[in-house]
Amino acid sequence: MSDIFAKVQEAIAAAEAETLANPEALEAFRIRFQGSKTVQGVLEQLMAEIRNVPNERKREFGQLVNTLKQLVEEKVRSTREAFESASAGSGGVQLDLSAPGEPLPLGSRHPVSLTLNRIVEIFTRMGFSVADGPEIEDDWHNFTAMNTPEDHPARDMQDTFYIVDAPGILLRTHTSPVQARVMENRKPPIRIIAPGRVFRNETISARSHAQFHQVEGLYIDRGVSFADMKQTLLYFAQEMFGAPKIRLRPSFFPFTEPSAEMDVWLGTDTEENYRLTKGTGWLEILGCGMVDPQVLLNCGIDPEEYSGFAFGMGIERQALRLFNIPDIRMLFDNDVRFLRQFAAVQ
Repeated sequence: MSDIFAKVQEAIAAAEAETLANPEALEAFRIRFQGSKTVQGVLEQLMAEIRNVPNERKREFGQLVNTLKQLVEEKVRSTREAFESASAGSGGVQLDLSAPGEPLPLGSRHPVSLTLNRIVEIFTRMGFSVADGPEIEDDWHNFTAMNTPEDHPARDMQDTFYIVDAPGILLRTHTSPVQARVMENRKPPIRIIAPGRVFRNETISARSHAQFHQVEGLYIDRGVSFADMKQTLLYFAQEMFGAPKIRLRPSFFPFTEPSAEMDVWLGTDTEENYRLTKGTGWLEILGCGMVDPQVLLNCGIDPEEYSGFAFGMGIERQALRLFNIPDIRMLFDNDVRFLRQFAAVQ
């Protein structure tokens, strides 16, 4: 007697576990359990067994068979509807759900991200941490704290996007405000790099854009000298570009004094290097200098006790040089044909 009940339980378990991947499998399942004109199904076979069940257990047996019947009917109905829905969604083409799916194309890192990651990796090896700040800034952190008051001629060097309805609020023109915020809220020693997006009202061309990315660095501590800055940037140039030497040319920035532009030596051995360096062998990479004492005072740091250096570079410009990209606008066009080239670059 227990064998008859076991058969029903086994049939229920088999129906629940059945995988119906295509219409052919569904039809085979239906015939196996519900039968056809020529084939006796599992349900019909079990119903024929009821005569062998004692009267006191016929009700229990009938309920089990009815459970199996409802399970089979519901599975046939829901699976058939799913197949019909898939067929309608594919324009009437019958889908084989057991077929392997189409491989998903792998994306790639953007050249700007690749360049930034490379810069961050080099400086973190030297003990720098990464700092971040808002892209919508106030005038104090963007200009005044950086020794650029309202009447300072250096403001003319950066054509700024101001927020019309919010006086004194603007889109940051560099990532220097991150340095100001860190100096205001952290005591030296400070050793950070500040990467991020910046905005300037510039004409978009092959060499410039109204939005781009910068990474700036700051090191503040007791006894920091110009020699420390030079050695730090030499190591960066060697790791980033394989450049054997650098040179520093006097320049002007309102937040550093003395200030310099840094060039790296690429030589003129190849046609590409000759073109990049305009025949000089030297390529300008970044601006740098010792932090102006007034900047330290503005941010609550005693310049009599602490000194430091800062530097900054455009990430897009480095990407153009690293990957030999002729036009900065290509970095913002989101053309998959262009970006696909960097899929293998780590």
